[in-house]
Amino acid sequence: MRGLKLCSIALTMDEQKKSCCTPSADRAEKLTNESAIAANPLQESSSAGMIALPGGRFKMGTDYALGFSADGEGPIRSVVLPPFSIDITPVTNAQFAEFIQATGYITEAERYDWSFVFWAHIPKERFKQLVADTVAQAQWWCKVYKAKWDAPEGPGSHLRGREDHPVVHVSYSDAEAYAAWAGKQLPTEAEWEYAARGGLEQKLFPWGDELEPEGKHLCNVWQGEFPSQDTADDGYAGSCPVRAFPPNGYGLYSMVGNVWEWTQDWFGVNHPKHETTNPRGPVRGAEKVTKGGSFLCHASYCNRYRVAARTRNTPDSSTSNMGFRCVRRG
Repeated sequence: MRGLKLCSIALTMDEQKKSCCTPSADRAEKLTNESAIAANPLQESSSAGMIALPGGRFKMGTDYALGFSADGEGPIRSVVLPPFSIDITPVTNAQFAEFIQATGYITEAERYDWSFVFWAHIPKERFKQLVADTVAQAQWWCKVYKAKWDAPEGPGSHLRGREDHPVVHVSYSDAEAYAAWAGKQLPTEAEWEYAARGGLEQKLFPWGDELEPEGKHLCNVWQGEFPSQDTADDGYAGSCPVRAFPPNGYGLYSMVGNVWEWTQDWFGVNHPKHETTNPRGPVRGAEKVTKGGSFLCHASYCNRYRVAARTRNTPDSSTSNMGFRCVRRG
C-alpha cells in the first residue's frame, strides 16, 4: 500500500467520508521545475462561454445540522464580492483538448504516470491488469497507471462520446495552467459559492432545499447503495454532459454533482465571523478547497453535494471525479 496517503493511517469516520469524495495522492517524488512542462502563455482572452455576475453581499457557509462541522462549513457569515465573470459550465474535455493541442502541456497525472479511478468504472476483465493498488478503508479508489485526462479509465479508454463531459484527472496545478492560458483564474471559494447559489439565500442546493423536488433529478449524484450499486436513476453512472441538467438562477450549469471543482483557496476551518470583503482563505496550506460534490456523492456517506459543503485535496492530486471552471475579474 505504499504511495497512497490514505493507506498509511487509520482513518476516522470523517476521514473515511472525505476519502469517498476525492482521495489524496502522497507523491513520494515531487516534480521539479526542470521536469515540469509549462503551458505556452495566453491565447487571446475571451469572455465567451462566461456569465458576468454583479457581486455584492451574500451569506456564505451553513449551520446545517446534517452537514460536516469538521469541514469548516460554518459559521454562516456575511461576504461582499466585487463583480466577476464565471464559466457557464465546468471546463469540458473538448475545451481541455484545445489547450493541450495549443500548448503541448503535459498534466501531472501523465508525469506521475498514474491517477485515481473509481473501481466500478474499470472493466472487470482488465481490473487485475490495470489496478496497481487501492486506498485502505476506501478501496473503491484504485491507483491506475496511465489513467489521465484523455484515458479516464486507464489504457484502452477514450473520450469518444464524452467531449461535452467535464475534464477529469486534472490537478490543481493543471487547472491553474489552463486558466492562465485562457486569460482567466480559478475562483475563490467565496466566488464559487456565490455563483452556485444562483441568487438564492441559504438554500441547500442551487434550486432550493429539496434534492429531488417532485421526484425530478436536477443534478448528477449517486443513487443506490454506495459504493456497491449505482442504479443511475438520474440517467448517469459516472460523469455526464455539463448541460445535462437545468441551470441555476444565474444560468450556470453543473454547479453541484457531476465533478468536484478546484478553487483557489487553501483549505482552512477558521472563518471570521464578521463581514469580509473578497475573502481568499488562508495565506498558506497543504490542500486546496474543492466544491460542488460529484457523481459519487450520496446522502448515506458523502452528503457534500450541497452548495455550502466543501472538501479538500493536495494540489498535485488527480481523480476521475475532479474538474474545474474559471473566472475573470475586473
